[in-house]
Amino acid sequence: MAENVLAVYPGTFDPITLGHEDVVRRASQLFGRVIVAVAAGHHKKTLFSLEERIAMVREAVKPYPQVEVESFSGLLRDFVVQRGGKAMVRGLRAVTDFDYEFQLAGMNRTLMPEVETVFLTPSDKFQFISSTFVREIATLGGEVDKFVSAEVYERLRQKVAGPLAG
Repeated sequence: MAENVLAVYPGTFDPITLGHEDVVRRASQLFGRVIVAVAAGHHKKTLFSLEERIAMVREAVKPYPQVEVESFSGLLRDFVVQRGGKAMVRGLRAVTDFDYEFQLAGMNRTLMPEVETVFLTPSDKFQFISSTFVREIATLGGEVDKFVSAEVYERLRQKVAGPLAG
């Protein structure tokens, strides 16, 4: 484990999925400190407010004492540099993620040459899960309990105002 290394795992986490949680678990085994950086989401319309997303992420990372949760807005670069981050964690689910993430890593290397991007893949059973799919399925009343924690499931159920199948 890189005990002195702070890694930042950024995302919108709308909502945090079991796949995200798996990436946090993996990152916590590699780095001494991890900040899960919840984006304010200025470029996306989110289902959950920033405060709700932070609360869900905090609940999800409770088992990992070296993991903190903070929000950020503006350039991710500024957040990472201000915190002294040396690594940025990005989750890769499938080949379709790779092209975008590769371009993003190149841009981030130009903006923050002192910060390495580390790609982590979730466990096979979580590789197909995306927050977008979870939101869409939940909004349409479909089963999402296999993709999110019990707390997130309950928040989704309340948000879409009705019982979800499952």
